Amino acid sequence: MIWILADDRAGNVNQLLGIAEALNVPFERKDIQYNKWVRLPNFLRGSTFIGITKDSRQNLKAPWPQVVLSAGRRSFPVASAIRRLSGGKTKVVQLMNPGKWEEKKCDLLILPEHDQHEKACNIMQVLGTPHRVTEKKLTLEKKHWQPLFNNYPSARLGLIIGGATKDHPFTIQAAQQLVDEVKKMKAKSLLITTSRRTPKEVVELLEKQLPEPKFFYKFGDKSENPYFGILSMADQIIVTGDSMSMCSECCATAKPVFIFASHEMIGAKHARFHQSLYEKGYAAPLGNKEVKPKVRLNPALKIAQRIRKEFL
Repeated sequence: MIWILADDRAGNVNQLLGIAEALNVPFERKDIQYNKWVRLPNFLRGSTFIGITKDSRQNLKAPWPQVVLSAGRRSFPVASAIRRLSGGKTKVVQLMNPGKWEEKKCDLLILPEHDQHEKACNIMQVLGTPHRVTEKKLTLEKKHWQPLFNNYPSARLGLIIGGATKDHPFTIQAAQQLVDEVKKMKAKSLLITTSRRTPKEVVELLEKQLPEPKFFYKFGDKSENPYFGILSMADQIIVTGDSMSMCSECCATAKPVFIFASHEMIGAKHARFHQSLYEKGYAAPLGNKEVKPKVRLNPALKIAQRIRKEFL
């Protein structure tokens, strides 16, 4: 049995679900909620349930799993506590670095290649982030969205729009640059979705200036989110480079993917990640004429293969 520790960060949970689904073995989702003590450094929380609510603790009882999957600094002490309570039988697979002092406590630590972390026997470095975009899922989503998106002529250009991050804004100037590049591609129709991080003024500019015919979904609309429908129905995809998860998911479609990453939108780690995608043929910078992906980017599958080999 596999457990995944699902906290309040949807991006982390989706990565864990991607790995669990790729394992193709029974798994349980254990939802955890944090209390004020989660602010303590991990070396003080140790291998305990300090930092999670009483209800969350009651959901974590024997029989213990063979493997527990966790993601992010805050959930690692919980995973480590489960291993301790199991007498060391439960193996901890951790996504993202839990802290310098906790690295050696991981049975397997999954880190992105662009972090340029020093190598160790318990560390696996992967290109991109684990996700749930598989050929099967895209086939199902295509069937679901065809009645709507067949009204938009091919060649359809999908636009996956992210937004501002902590240190990097998504400016009006960048949005105008994106519009200008989209117009050069001469698509027959556009399928567009924004994210919760897309600034309001950017949404307004894109909606006003991107040419018709277009399907435009604004994050928060009451209608169904078309994200996976766009991935399945677009003939080519443009994705903004602020989100490593979105870039990874787009590169799982085996379609031509172009990354829009103006210099003010991204930092050094993102730039290294994009360059790896370009060099390995998964994507191209927006403005290039062509990209022909060879395979689907699926780090979850590679991670699952190692977990099966070592722990199951």
